[in-house]
Amino acid sequence: MKKRLRGKLPYTICVLAAMIAAAIFVARLADWQLVHGGEYKRLSTRSTSFNADTTATRGEILDRNGLGLVTNRTHYKIVFDKLYIDEKSLDDTVLRLMDVLRQTGDKWDDPLPIEQKGGGYVFKKDSEEDVAALREWLGDSNADAAQCVDLLCRRFEIGEAYTQDQRYALAAVHYNMEITGFSNAKPYTFASDVTRETVTAVSENTQGVGGVDVQTYLVRAATNPTLAPHVLGALGSITQEEYEELSFSGKEYGINDEVGKFGIEAAFETELKGEGGTKIIQRNSDGTIVDTVETINSNPGNTIYLTLDSKLQQTAARSLAENVEGARAEGKAYCEATGKKLQGEDCESGAAVMLDVKDFSVLAAASYPNYDLNQYSKYGSYYTKLAEDKRSPMFNRAFSGAFACGSVFKPCVALAALEEKILTPSTEIFCTQKYDYYPSNVVECMHRHETLDLRGAIAQSCNYYFAETGRRLGIDTMYLYAERFGLGESTGLEVEETNGTLAGRDSDTWMPGNTVQAAIGQSDNAFSPVQLATYVATIANNGTRLKTHIVSKITDYERKKTVADYTAPEVVDECGVSAENLKIVQEDMLAVTQDEQGTANSVFGDYKVKVAAKTGTAENAGSDHSTFICYAPYDKPQVAVAVVLEHGVRGQYAMQVAKDLLDAYFKS
Repeated sequence: MKKRLRGKLPYTICVLAAMIAAAIFVARLADWQLVHGGEYKRLSTRSTSFNADTTATRGEILDRNGLGLVTNRTHYKIVFDKLYIDEKSLDDTVLRLMDVLRQTGDKWDDPLPIEQKGGGYVFKKDSEEDVAALREWLGDSNADAAQCVDLLCRRFEIGEAYTQDQRYALAAVHYNMEITGFSNAKPYTFASDVTRETVTAVSENTQGVGGVDVQTYLVRAATNPTLAPHVLGALGSITQEEYEELSFSGKEYGINDEVGKFGIEAAFETELKGEGGTKIIQRNSDGTIVDTVETINSNPGNTIYLTLDSKLQQTAARSLAENVEGARAEGKAYCEATGKKLQGEDCESGAAVMLDVKDFSVLAAASYPNYDLNQYSKYGSYYTKLAEDKRSPMFNRAFSGAFACGSVFKPCVALAALEEKILTPSTEIFCTQKYDYYPSNVVECMHRHETLDLRGAIAQSCNYYFAETGRRLGIDTMYLYAERFGLGESTGLEVEETNGTLAGRDSDTWMPGNTVQAAIGQSDNAFSPVQLATYVATIANNGTRLKTHIVSKITDYERKKTVADYTAPEVVDECGVSAENLKIVQEDMLAVTQDEQGTANSVFGDYKVKVAAKTGTAENAGSDHSTFICYAPYDKPQVAVAVVLEHGVRGQYAMQVAKDLLDAYFKS
């Protein structure tokens, strides 16, 4: 009996162990399904998740009055979301949407460099790069257009049941999905910039169709694309050097980002740059989305307020175009009538700048020829046309151009000579028209003025008088004063600008005879219009040079909170000239417009406010440049203006640009 029990013991133990294990399993199963079933079911439905980036919104650029210069406009697009879409019915959905677009007149995004022609297929003109990319992607470098379409249809299993048009369309859409990285985290844009009519039609025709959505998106564009393209700037693909430099800015950049390339867009890149967010999309095993959580909020970039006044800027641009054309037309007519050359027939460009004297803020800064900033930003045939234009329309003459200035330099020489006691207001010099103290540097005067004092010399712009004054003053003293008035110096602008060239200081070699040429604004003297405007504003501001600036303030995107304020005037230098001597030259500049023999009397003699000014004509290769500086009103200066017409010759055209700007300013 004991032997039989001992024989059954192992079996009994195994049975008991199996029963215990089964009991544990049943208990665990009950716990999973009965006690915690709901919790585990929720966990299972959230077992798959995807990260998706949200769009970063770039900040806007406004004028001083809050009018949009570069803004983000809301547009509509049709997108496919892979998380929701039914892959089996995708092709039918695509074709249905195409029918809707045909009815509303919108177009779907077609990336293929192929078009249907004569019942077959051909490659589109000027699409060599896109064709090469398509062939490489297909693995056949010699495939013609029809073969490419056939290869695409086979690759994407687009059957013969579809029409030729449908096969092409489906092939194009699937190809675009592939090359744009259509995925759970990246929706596919089927059609961009569609109308509200299309939005309504798509919504009505896709009821119950998962994965098709109409979304809003922002398009960045200049509201008036020809208003101030040189100042505003444009975006372009980030380079390796820019990526490395901006990686230390505190903002995150990707290798496919666009960044500012010039102008305000470049100078304030990190302020305008928005920050994208991240959202987690969770779905269950059958693909149903169960939750979307934004884990990192997106933050738009800041808004930049410029000091530009849109109305004044528009006036400057219009007047420059009209007066450049006027100077060229008169020059051509004069040449035809006299047989002479270099009389302004080559005048094709110019620039104008207006500053607010109280803080040296830029109210207008126009460069001509102009261009369309929105067309430029597309970097297509329009950009190529601009690049090939011999007039260099993309060059910002207002800030980056350095031009021989001519007689507008004379007030600076007069101020230096008065302060150094080289002459007094009553000092007389006899003009014989040809100043030949240095035989190798003979200075010609426009007229034989005979005896002139300082006022007469400035009002009538006597070269002889200032050649002799410059000889007595010396080049070293002359350029030291010029520096303090901002000539040959950075003005402080937030965007790109030239320092220009200051004769004597920036010259490789110097002979004594060169000094007399420098004193009349010739020799190596070459300044930008914004430097000339800063110079005359400093005279108007009684010798205090302020920092010239074009940004007023920076706010958050909603324009509610000020991030930085630049409205307070910033002193850069004092010119080192006494108030008494400044007053003398200010009165002499008033004589330029008020004396009957003043060189600007014909335009400003009876103007509604008193204008202090100086005209200039500068020799150079080609016809002479025409320059003009002024400030107004004379007794209580508010604005300062500088105009340069390249090869403009006749001063009335440069003066007219300034007059148009003053008309627009004092009209308001």
